[in-house]
Amino acid sequence: MDLDDALTQRMHELYTGLHANPELSMQEHRTAELIEGRLEDLGAETFRCGGTGVVGILRNGDGPVVGFRADTDGLPVKEDTGLEYASTANGVLPDGTEVPVMHACGHDTHVTAALTTAELLSAKQDAWAGTVVFIFQPGEETAAGAKAMVDDGLWDKAPRPEIIYGQHVMPQPAGTVHVSRGTAMAMADSWKVTVPGRGGHGSQPQDTTDPIVLAAHMVVRIQTIVSREVDPRESAVVTIGSFHAGLKENIIPAAAEFTLNVRSFKPEVREKVLASIRRIIRAEAEASGAPEPGITEISSFPQCYNDPDAAGAVLNELRRELGEGNVEETQPLMGSEDFGSLARAIGVPSVYWFFGGHPSGMFDSGSPVPSNHSPHFAPVMEPTLSTGVRAAVTAILSRVGRQ
Repeated sequence: MDLDDALTQRMHELYTGLHANPELSMQEHRTAELIEGRLEDLGAETFRCGGTGVVGILRNGDGPVVGFRADTDGLPVKEDTGLEYASTANGVLPDGTEVPVMHACGHDTHVTAALTTAELLSAKQDAWAGTVVFIFQPGEETAAGAKAMVDDGLWDKAPRPEIIYGQHVMPQPAGTVHVSRGTAMAMADSWKVTVPGRGGHGSQPQDTTDPIVLAAHMVVRIQTIVSREVDPRESAVVTIGSFHAGLKENIIPAAAEFTLNVRSFKPEVREKVLASIRRIIRAEAEASGAPEPGITEISSFPQCYNDPDAAGAVLNELRRELGEGNVEETQPLMGSEDFGSLARAIGVPSVYWFFGGHPSGMFDSGSPVPSNHSPHFAPVMEPTLSTGVRAAVTAILSRVGRQ
């Protein structure tokens, strides 16, 4: 299936419009309306699911059922790409804070590729038979979207697929695709830790319990978990992402707060690291004579796992379509995704791959390459978008294509 000039132009216009108008997680109202309109123009059945999630169903006679997922949310990042179609949008976080919004993770490329794939399949019905379920998922960045769709009865309302595919643009050479067998991305757990103390005057520390000193000990000790408690042959990352306490240099505050993030590939490693963090937090508080700190879960991402046989089949098909030199089998990434929840909910396999978004020359320049979540992240339109479409169409047709 080829992208002709007219479809390519529509694809580019769709992409620039999406890029200029991002929306925060679980607030993708305009984006959902646009997706619904595009799908309905193709004759697809549509329904809302999980709030701002949209499902589109393309039926074309008897045959296999395949799922394909694209995430739709932007990030609270102020864009600094210099693009003519750069975002100037603002949004409001759940706590009421107004923030700039940007498609800093490339979800606009995912939506564009999925909608263009649906248009191609709709126009070339003689090339395939079966049903394709397009899942436009909100809230990937907060790990809320996939769960919201499943909890809202996604698989009671939509045909159950035999496999679910998904993809993500990355800071890799445009025109390339990268697939792993087995684990594709890590599990991730984020916590907020509230450390109570007893406040007072900075000149009278004997009458206080200093939560800054206490929390600092926790932070330092937590950093030893990976180096001293996890088997060196395993992988884990523990990051303290924020630390807040106090308002004035001569006041010992009544509490401190920090947030942390844990990445791991194996459930047993995940449980060990999280248990160790809890142990250290409680033990340090007891050592300081302070109340037990509060731990609040911010988010929890499941493992993103590629069925090895299905991933191998996708690799072979993509190499035939894109060329051996453009498709690489890779190792898992420490990044995280909630994509895996969609297939796990119904016990079917899934495959998730990555496609490049930057000019190849950028990697030889010696300058830093903008990563996902950077204010400078700006995938080049081509061959990024056409590669995303070709990869999606190839994977889907490997199941529903007419021989």
